[in-house]
Amino acid sequence: MSSDFLIRLIGMIVFSIFGIYWGSSLGKLAIPGYGNQTLNIEQYTFTFGLVGALAGLVLTPYLTTRPIRAMKSMLARLSAQQLFAGLAGLVSGLIIAALLSFPLSMLPKPLGEILPFIGVLVFGYLCVSIFVMRQNDLYAVMQGVFPRSGLDRPGENSGAGWAESRTILLDTSVIIDGRIADIARTGFLPGSLLIPRFVLNELQYIADSADSMRRQRGRRGMEVLAQLQKEPSIPVRITDIDVEGIREVDDKLITLARQLRSPILTNDYNLNRVAELQGVTILNVNELANAVKSVLLPGEILNTRVIQEGKEPGQGVGYMDDGTMVVIENGQRYLNQQINVIVTKVLQTAAGRMIFARPEERLYSGQE
Repeated sequence: MSSDFLIRLIGMIVFSIFGIYWGSSLGKLAIPGYGNQTLNIEQYTFTFGLVGALAGLVLTPYLTTRPIRAMKSMLARLSAQQLFAGLAGLVSGLIIAALLSFPLSMLPKPLGEILPFIGVLVFGYLCVSIFVMRQNDLYAVMQGVFPRSGLDRPGENSGAGWAESRTILLDTSVIIDGRIADIARTGFLPGSLLIPRFVLNELQYIADSADSMRRQRGRRGMEVLAQLQKEPSIPVRITDIDVEGIREVDDKLITLARQLRSPILTNDYNLNRVAELQGVTILNVNELANAVKSVLLPGEILNTRVIQEGKEPGQGVGYMDDGTMVVIENGQRYLNQQINVIVTKVLQTAAGRMIFARPEERLYSGQE
């Protein structure tokens, strides 16, 4: 039995009791006033009791469970820092209002009775607003008053304290990709890696899939997670924090990133675009891979092996050591040969970087 259904039953009983009481009282008041009555007291009682039961069955969730769920959803979207700042502001506002309530109560009526209550509302609202707006400054002051033990002694666990100061959320796609383990070992990810439970559940669902390809990818992601957890220099945490009211994993991840003010590590293009539109910082593994590829300018000479034909007539295709595709004009005749080519154009696409080149004719003109 769900809580919503139980609340409806309780509300139906309570409202029907009020309806019976109200109908009985209204029937006693109505009958003496008229000579010919169409309804007696029992009929009034039954009618209003039935209306009360129906009203309780329909309206009770809107008076109890729905507002509670809305409040929980609103509080879930707030970060711990915002909640603490709002609570501190509320306490400060109530203290100021309490200090001013005595002199305000000495004013002549009705000001002495109204102004203390208005002061509670005004000062409470103003202090909450100010503390929330300046929450970063408040957090910085608290860090100065209560410094962390890892930061008090430079050189002792300083690297661990610096890493724990930032949290990076992991997406399912980047775990399956596998490159995250190598990147994390290099130390280029300053922060602790946080894996929500719903991401882990999606990974387990993929690993249990009936499709062999999806099953292999899911199991590979499980192996990557096991490798990350065995690395002592990589802090990995699994959290049970969930986002209520949202079913899609990507939407949950974006909402959680906004709550925690944490970046998302992914290589999912669609998640990348949606998160950027909502102001969430994205760390894209594919963009990192493209950024660390060797930079070539038009006119530079590159040595590559032509391994296949291109899409256009006469084209040849080779690859650099980092996987960058090299499209060679008139390179089909050098198929399966190691040749020097001159870079003519470098094109950056969403899929990666492409290099267009042509053979160095001064070396290969004799072979024409």
